[in-house]
Amino acid sequence: MRRNHPVAGIVALLLALAAPARAELVELRIDAIEPFAGGVAHGDAGPYERVSGVARGELDPADPHNAGIALLDRAPRNARGRVEYEVDVFMLRPVGGSSTLLYDVTNRGSKVALTFFSDAARGAGSNDPRDAADVGDGFLLRRGYAVVWSGWDPTVPEGQGLMRGRFPRVPGLRGPVRDEWVFGVSTPDVPESATLSYPATRREGARLTVRRRETDAPRELPAGAWRWVDDRHVALVGARFEPALIYELRYEAADPPVLGIGFAAVRDLVSHLRHEPGAGGPFERSLAVGVSQSGRFLRHFLELGMNRDERDRRVFDGMLPYIAGSGKVFANHAFGQPGRSAGGHIARLFPESWFPFAHARTADPHGGGERGLLRGDDTDPLIIEANSSTEYWHKGASLGHTDPAGARDLAEPPGVRLFLISGTEHAGGALPRAHTCAHPTNPVRPGPALRALLVALEAWVARGTPPPASRVPRIADATLVRFEDLSFPSIPGAARPPAPNALRVPPDWIDPASGAGPTYPVLVPAVDGDGNEIAGLRLPPVAVPLATYSGWNAFEPPHPVGDLCGRSGSALPFPRDAAVRDAAGDPRAAIRERYPTHADYVERVRAASRALVDARLLLPDDAAAYLRAASADDAAWR
Repeated sequence: MRRNHPVAGIVALLLALAAPARAELVELRIDAIEPFAGGVAHGDAGPYERVSGVARGELDPADPHNAGIALLDRAPRNARGRVEYEVDVFMLRPVGGSSTLLYDVTNRGSKVALTFFSDAARGAGSNDPRDAADVGDGFLLRRGYAVVWSGWDPTVPEGQGLMRGRFPRVPGLRGPVRDEWVFGVSTPDVPESATLSYPATRREGARLTVRRRETDAPRELPAGAWRWVDDRHVALVGARFEPALIYELRYEAADPPVLGIGFAAVRDLVSHLRHEPGAGGPFERSLAVGVSQSGRFLRHFLELGMNRDERDRRVFDGMLPYIAGSGKVFANHAFGQPGRSAGGHIARLFPESWFPFAHARTADPHGGGERGLLRGDDTDPLIIEANSSTEYWHKGASLGHTDPAGARDLAEPPGVRLFLISGTEHAGGALPRAHTCAHPTNPVRPGPALRALLVALEAWVARGTPPPASRVPRIADATLVRFEDLSFPSIPGAARPPAPNALRVPPDWIDPASGAGPTYPVLVPAVDGDGNEIAGLRLPPVAVPLATYSGWNAFEPPHPVGDLCGRSGSALPFPRDAAVRDAAGDPRAAIRERYPTHADYVERVRAASRALVDARLLLPDDAAAYLRAASADDAAWR
């Protein structure tokens, strides 16, 4: 039964929040509480309930805790001299209570932890979970977490269960904006018009350019070749946008939102839930997970010092950012665009990766001083950070564990562990992939590794149990190498690896062509004779392979051949037997040469799974699932 709380829920929480001495959360309005999945029990955690509402906060621009928020000092203020905001809030919490708050940073407004940690299908169900199927295998709920989501991005559209923030704008501020569009790569769709990030305040002086590759000089389209549909859309005249070309529009906009409030909104909501009664709290501990954009959010959150609340308490005790590479988010700038994500051929010249890259303190060879993501005090969380292979090719992940010159390995701080989930692609098959790539995409799913790492993080935070040691490629043992030194096999019919994305000192994002600027060296994982990565956390499909699995893919014609294709990986199957291998001229051993019988293969999977379970890098349930899958996959031996 649904319980609405238009009055009682507000009153109960306002009593605790009335007249705060600091500009923290001032209202947590609970709009509805209803049973989740008909009240079915989720293991020992019992039944869950859905909680939805809105959090409203205030920020004091003069408070040093808010000093890193761009434009906050120019936002409108209330009678108390504070800047107001509100965000959507949603929880799945055990009816009987929980000791652990798990905050899932939304990705462009979407809830992502259920997909990546519980294997839920991506879509409307996991974004507005109501039934047991919407939470996949129920892993997060069986762990007993109170899972919390909230909005932090005011550019997210309304509806579809998306979580939004509503932040003030800076009145009267005008400035240039650059938008970029590359259509027909992530999906085959090419729209009739392109959507601007901000309404154009004037059309005079706007310029639309096109180029084939990021390194090509832009060609300006004449005024008669394109038109304004309205102040948020442009279209070509007598033509449609061409797939894979890079279109850029420069124009003027006004009144940008104070995007950086999103970091403080997360800080203040989680701090309130963690320490105050009501809405399921207080909690003994708080953990955060973030995937891709939301993993970059967590890295940026650390850089801004947001893990210290306004009462100088630690906000998150532990963090697990996944597939963030070396990046942050374009969400603390005037006219920022939080949804941008740099990749091969796409959005490479927008702010995303800048010094510092590593948690450890390092010196920037390009004048950025000496800093790390962590503060070195009691507000630092314990961190387990994981990346797929793709982040080494697209997002400079090597800089998370080398010095900025790419010359030496870094020792992780005691409270940090780093992992490469070897042979996996960005998002691990959870997202639709480009139809434009030369190779089949990589099917190896990261979920089993992520589940084990989350359990290890919880034990580290709750009981002080040290997690497994880091598993990343290293310069010292030649498992992390320059692209020029990568020895990838020549596989018949397969493309050669394209060069990884160069990581530039952040250019002027409005006019990035004004100077190439220096770069930070990006290194990639070394591979064995099959093309599979040597170092990292090698899940059974990679440790006992039937194919070459990579985190990179290449475009095929008519797209820019030789460029990285989206953020896709590759799967290049091994030959079935020696005769097929010889006929193709494939240098890799055939499946039957590696594993003479199906039983040999199954036993190898059993041994690899057992080793990972013993190392606390795989849960027993996932080991059993790998064994079942291997036992059922006997096609190569028929």
